[in-house]
Amino acid sequence: MQIECRENFEIKNLTTFKIGGKIGKLYLPKTQSEFVQLLTELEDYIVLGNCSNVLISSNGYSGNLILTTQMKDYFINGTFVAASCGVKGPLLSQKTSENGLSGFEFMIGFPGTIGGEIYMNASCHGQCISDNLVRCCVFDKEKREVVYKEKSEMGFDYRTSILQEGRYILLGAEFELKKAPKEEIQALMQRNLDSRKGIQPTLKTPNAGSVFRNPSNDSAGRLLEKTGAKSFDMPNVKVWDTHANFIVNKGQAESVDVLELMVKMFTTVRDIYTIELKPEIIFIGDKTEKEEELCNILYQRTQK
Repeated sequence: MQIECRENFEIKNLTTFKIGGKIGKLYLPKTQSEFVQLLTELEDYIVLGNCSNVLISSNGYSGNLILTTQMKDYFINGTFVAASCGVKGPLLSQKTSENGLSGFEFMIGFPGTIGGEIYMNASCHGQCISDNLVRCCVFDKEKREVVYKEKSEMGFDYRTSILQEGRYILLGAEFELKKAPKEEIQALMQRNLDSRKGIQPTLKTPNAGSVFRNPSNDSAGRLLEKTGAKSFDMPNVKVWDTHANFIVNKGQAESVDVLELMVKMFTTVRDIYTIELKPEIIFIGDKTEKEEELCNILYQRTQK
């Protein structure tokens, strides 16, 4: 089986942040069997989808990176929906709406893949990816085999799933949606898009989505706005004008620029409110000494 592989690949333009250096080996599996082969044969690797919720080091990553975006298979039968991990959320949102199925309206504005959305249990506008999930097909790294996990076994909570513990990697997922009038579904999708456009930057302005998770019973955006974070403007990056929980790349930013601004946001909220915000953006790559220092502040030494 010949799996597409690119060596010393410049990842920058595949990330929504438009930041990132060279990847040692980039693998692009097209099928579940190719993906499983890689997961079985490679000893060390990182798996990503649409690179929309990550900050990849400008120093690059010398290891193996697997991108799932070529795994585009999905299936709709009645209210049942099955999708490979690489299917993009907006596409599945649109296709299910055309079939009069409700439950994925919130995904219309998310750039991520199904794998990424289940990994972080993505949610917005009162809907959540786990709401209609039935079960997941995952690769068990310890047993090196494909297994199925029911929704109750996935450890879902706010921005959390069992996938974040590292043992399991999503291959695909099955959902049971609800029938609804197409007009109502489309109207809800349009409201979601309008809401996001009014507050959040589009991907025309490079960004990686929300910077920090919401703390319990509060909003990271509210806390940051109260601290004056919207005025934080550095040479290559800045906090977005209309939502304080977004960082945008002004054009020539490197990963260290983003980390420095994240630390400024983090320490300002911590010093004023004694609340330590948890990053939603995941840092990946070979850290410079400065990046190591900044990541130790942000990720409290929990992220390797």
